Amino acid sequence: MEHLVEHMRTSYHSVHEPMCGVCKKHCRSYESLREHLIGPLPKQECKSIFSIRGCRFCLTILDSPNARRVHQERCQLSGGLLASFANLGLRDSLTIDNGYARGRQVVALACKMVGGGSDGSLDLCARVCLVDENENVIFHTYVKPPIPVTNYRYETTGIRPEYLRDATPLRQVQKKIQDFLCNGEPMWKIRPRGGKARILVGHNLDHDLDRLQLEYPAGMMRDTAKYPPLMKTSKLSNSLKYLTQAYLGYDIQTGMQDPCEDCVAAMRLYTRMRSQNHTVEDYPLASDPQNRNNFASWRQSELERMSPEEMFAISKSDYYCWCLDS
Repeated sequence: MEHLVEHMRTSYHSVHEPMCGVCKKHCRSYESLREHLIGPLPKQECKSIFSIRGCRFCLTILDSPNARRVHQERCQLSGGLLASFANLGLRDSLTIDNGYARGRQVVALACKMVGGGSDGSLDLCARVCLVDENENVIFHTYVKPPIPVTNYRYETTGIRPEYLRDATPLRQVQKKIQDFLCNGEPMWKIRPRGGKARILVGHNLDHDLDRLQLEYPAGMMRDTAKYPPLMKTSKLSNSLKYLTQAYLGYDIQTGMQDPCEDCVAAMRLYTRMRSQNHTVEDYPLASDPQNRNNFASWRQSELERMSPEEMFAISKSDYYCWCLDS
């Protein structure tokens, strides 16, 4: 029991973790759950049931093989986006509504970088795209970098020198996006719950915002590269390309890459994670003041008398689950 208490104290198991639908094992990430079900050394009982009734995208166990077939067809999304984005011109539908729209608004952002510096290795934002929750492109423009471009990386970006010659200056793009995200709310006043500012979704957002020279509160960002359930078992980030193929069922970033396609993939991953049906709790986070003494050392004797189920009931998550946005 002493070892179990110590394990529960450091593992932060909660209702928000991915869980095996067969043996109810709690996993830190979906990659860990995938290894448990179909990895090199899976649990055989779980593997055999998953092979018959498991969805290979969301890793859910269904009631029957037929239910699995119907579910998996719905769970696998279609790519087919590049054709609609191929001839996309400049677009600017950014509006500040001061929070009058119903519910918290969510937008996804992605950038494409060209190279600067003597060897072309310095990332410079040359194209930026934003999509709304319905996958509509609300902003798309080429960006004129503040320093000369030495490598256009045409094979992956498709960007030519003439596209940037009369492009929008970086400072102007940065201000327009910042104002749109804040939505009439001062930066210092933005808070994670409530308020008018928009939730920002993306992959490796810190890098994109750094290249845009834009600041935004971490509590308002939903980064698919840093969300614990979507990370590797080694706690490193998965690529957006891998996440889209593994969890949405289609390929992106084949050949020339489009930031609008990246936006849609990140938004779809976010909405899928947000739609997880988890138990509603008043205080779901281990950092909430009400939970800070749940596994305090002075409660050791009391904790050792608890059953595993009772300990799990007071164990809380150490990360913000996106289901709490719904």
